[in-house]
Amino acid sequence: MSNYKDVLTFAYESEYENAYDLPNKNKFTTPKIYTAKGDLSKRWYVYFSFQNPDDPSKLKRVTPFYGKVNKFKTKEERLEVLSVYRRTLIQLLKLGYNPFEDNTSLFEGLKKNPELPQPTPAEKPKKTKTPKKEESDDQPKIAVAKAFEFVIELKEKSLTKTTVQGYKSRVDFFLKWLKKNQKSVVSIDQLDKKIVSAFLNDVLMRTSPRNRNNYRTDLSSLLQTMEDNELIEDNFVKRIPVLKSIPKRNKTYSEETTEAIFNYLEANDPILLLFIKFISYNLLRPIEVCRLRVKDIDINKRTIQFKAKNSPLKTKIIPEILWKDLPDLSQMDGELFLFTPDKIGGEWQTTINNKRDYFSKRFKKVVKDHFDLGEDYGLYSFRHTFITKLYRALAKDSTPFEAKSKLLLITGHSTMGALEKYLRDIDAELPQDYSTFL
Repeated sequence: MSNYKDVLTFAYESEYENAYDLPNKNKFTTPKIYTAKGDLSKRWYVYFSFQNPDDPSKLKRVTPFYGKVNKFKTKEERLEVLSVYRRTLIQLLKLGYNPFEDNTSLFEGLKKNPELPQPTPAEKPKKTKTPKKEESDDQPKIAVAKAFEFVIELKEKSLTKTTVQGYKSRVDFFLKWLKKNQKSVVSIDQLDKKIVSAFLNDVLMRTSPRNRNNYRTDLSSLLQTMEDNELIEDNFVKRIPVLKSIPKRNKTYSEETTEAIFNYLEANDPILLLFIKFISYNLLRPIEVCRLRVKDIDINKRTIQFKAKNSPLKTKIIPEILWKDLPDLSQMDGELFLFTPDKIGGEWQTTINNKRDYFSKRFKKVVKDHFDLGEDYGLYSFRHTFITKLYRALAKDSTPFEAKSKLLLITGHSTMGALEKYLRDIDAELPQDYSTFL
């Protein structure tokens, strides 16, 4: 099977210029020349798009053709070679060339056609005047901010508001950094690996490896969308390595500390106590509790529905230990949020992240400062604490696998592997005393 390079290289060497009709002109875009803004240290090539074989209603970018052009050391030489490649490729497309199919018959026909010049060794091109701009037209220049704005709008169609807001926040910070440190970068095609690496290094020096990696992940996702939509040629962020980072872990509370906190909150902050009980007894994450509305609790079935981390909608039972602490919800408007700053069941118009941050700060002020708890303790620690407590209680009268199988239904982890990793991370599963083996 003759590939793209075989056909185009042969056609370049023969450089036929016969005129043909263009029966399938809507199947591809006119080939263009990319000159990297005249930078000879970068790759120059010819690029175009062709009808996507998987979705004929769309065009798909074909792998750019470089040939031998980047061996030449002057702009004039490279433009001469690329101009020939471009004209040749146009002729191939007129003849019916399809980059996604076997073109052997086309290739053989070109070799046998007596009207076409026979292949001859390629010679170093002569210096010529630079082609007119329209013949070596680069890709459209799109402003950096406009490119990011476009892909974020696409993300909004498939992702949650919280996720999109995270993208926007990091992009805003990145654009401010560009404006301050890379003033010459105006269009998205000027962005490169060196610039993004410098930005990530700056984030690393200011914050942490984990935060730097989060910026890298989001920028890579956005640039991949740009590549998919042909705003850029390549998502170079994928080639920037991920740094090793040690994640911070919320420690579990001792039984004595847990009891002391619950007793203190019962007298001083009942709303925060109920918030914590949803984390402790229903094993929800803090942000999942913040999303709850009155209508999410089925009074008859004693179940709760919520948007979980690993699924769009999850249902759990409400255990009796939590159910008896809930107020009467039957007369409340189902659209009201279950938790607000001053009451159970009310309006609270702010973002979900602000709600989570509010309760985290409230917990610090009311509980952590009072009990002099370190930064390793937080709201999430209650989830770790009670999952550990549940697992060890279940493991007393059953095998580890049986205990995990029962626990899987309670915690809501998507797989047994995910649960086992979680249990290892929080040190819930400990070995028996191994002194006899020593």
